[in-house]
Amino acid sequence: MTQPGTMTPMSKEMQDCVEACMTAHTMCEEAMSSCMHMGGQPQMQIMRALMDCSEMTRMCSDMMMRRSPMTQEMCAMCAKACDMCAEACMSMPDDQQLMRCAEACRRCAEMCRTMAGARM
Repeated sequence: MTQPGTMTPMSKEMQDCVEACMTAHTMCEEAMSSCMHMGGQPQMQIMRALMDCSEMTRMCSDMMMRRSPMTQEMCAMCAKACDMCAEACMSMPDDQQLMRCAEACRRCAEMCRTMAGARM
């Protein structure tokens, strides 16, 4: 039994998901910086996906760390944002930065989908 005011430790799965979210967040931020130097219309569509994913992964990891009662719903939304971002990044297969970002987003989406289905 836990004492009042203390939180139960995070499960290994939740810790891994937080880490995947932070990695995806970092990769999105780095990819945004790279896209800013490219310019052009296609990059603007990718930029929107990167911005959404970056914010969603940061918020999702924050909510998991503070054990928010909305974590499952946020994880489901985060998985969707990560899927959309990975798809946008894949539209430029010659850009290695975007390919690394897509990989991180896919991993995060998979882990978030697992967390969205888990009982918290």
